Amino acid sequence: MTRPNILFVMADQLAPHFTSTYGHEVVKTPNLDALAERGTRFDAAYCHSPLCAPARFTMLSGQPVSAIGAWDNASEFPAATPTLAHHLALAGYRTVLSGKMHFVGPDQLHGFEERLTTDIYPADFAWTPNWERADERIDKWYHNMDVLQDAGEAVTTYQLDYDEEVGFAARRRLLDMVRDDDDRPFFLCASFIHPHDPYVARPEWWNLYDHDEIDMPDEWDLDSLDPHTLRIRTGIQADTVGYTDEQVRNARHGYYANVSYFDDQLGQLLTTLESCGRLDDTIVIVTSDHGDMLGDRGAWFKMSFHERSARVPLVVAGPGVAQGSIDNACSHLDLLPTLVDIAGGSNLDSDLPGRSLVPAWSGREDPVDETFGEYTAEMTSAPIFMIRRGPYKYIHCATDPAQLYDVAADPLERANLAGDPAYAEMAAAFAAEVADRWDSDAITARVVESQRTRHLLHEAMSSGPLVSWDHLPVNDVANAYVRNHQDWAEAGPKMRFPRFEQ
Repeated sequence: MTRPNILFVMADQLAPHFTSTYGHEVVKTPNLDALAERGTRFDAAYCHSPLCAPARFTMLSGQPVSAIGAWDNASEFPAATPTLAHHLALAGYRTVLSGKMHFVGPDQLHGFEERLTTDIYPADFAWTPNWERADERIDKWYHNMDVLQDAGEAVTTYQLDYDEEVGFAARRRLLDMVRDDDDRPFFLCASFIHPHDPYVARPEWWNLYDHDEIDMPDEWDLDSLDPHTLRIRTGIQADTVGYTDEQVRNARHGYYANVSYFDDQLGQLLTTLESCGRLDDTIVIVTSDHGDMLGDRGAWFKMSFHERSARVPLVVAGPGVAQGSIDNACSHLDLLPTLVDIAGGSNLDSDLPGRSLVPAWSGREDPVDETFGEYTAEMTSAPIFMIRRGPYKYIHCATDPAQLYDVAADPLERANLAGDPAYAEMAAAFAAEVADRWDSDAITARVVESQRTRHLLHEAMSSGPLVSWDHLPVNDVANAYVRNHQDWAEAGPKMRFPRFEQ
């Protein structure tokens, strides 16, 4: 079988719960719906770590947070870490990135031979947390309730500017690849910032929704919340500044509108793919880096292993992909072995924790129904670990009481079963597994040492002129369109698609 092209489309902070593809009755995602109808929808896919950079670094490398030091949004992604882009290049693919990947450090490619845009966020150590002062809020970059107060409509924002560039560059590159003489299959990643907060949408997407029909979060007894959720509420100022019901409705309205905006960007990519004649030989994969609590449990944004924060959409369609849905738990850690499997590659480290999802979406039985996660960033001062196995999810932090949920019977995770005598044996087994799998004290020491080093480096780097690690996209205008060293009569037919045949 000819190796397929791969179009990999990422949203930022998109919880599957807030898409019509996964059953939401208000949100409109027709393009994702159509993709799922002709392919496979994974119903228990998770990020490995519910924060932007750690989620992406672990997805690209197929390795856990603690294996590569992907502690937080200011952790350097080491250039010596093999990524799925490296493996696909070895398998003969041309690899292209358009959009956000939140690389921190001087390597802004990590195996991609082309990067079409810069990133939307800084590539240095400015966003380093401080576990030695875990109770102190970093006002410059911590999320807060301003985004709820400011939610609404706008003609444009820096995020809309960014995604317009990302979408255009990706579509343009698809057209370029069918016009050039390179016959390698392609791996194109288009990574958008929406529907990430701030929840500000263009009028045409805002007006897609009736404001009065925007559903509100489920009600919660805030006194019953777990300690980590309470820390998040304090860190984002939800417990001090607070918010009104109308601000909640505005924020969710803006989020839903931006989910539809992302869905439209997906639709444009699929239309371009089809117009290029590449839809039938391309596997399309759509996911997100993590979700958004969006007011559930009294929390916002991500940073926890509760469902709306840690679950991600995962929809796949293309040659060899069966129609249906899959209940088995999986995660971003499975994407590297999956893509290498698609490409017919090899040289995978046998110690990687993930497995290929190709058998599952090909209609064969998947015997694995588990995944795990690690969180070591802000709003905590000790690592948080998660194990999802079958319908059960276990969450452990050395400073907090254990949490155990049956997410099949209790999708909102209201009933913590860790203290239920009927589940004592299960909770004890999970606790023993956590102790065997992770050394929490050793990981804590590594995190704190890394934070100290990065704070020192950031202070030093800020003491003089800015030396930027941010990616500078190549723009070879000397060879663009028509120039004097080219024959315009040859340039026109060469750049036309389909080629005109006399």
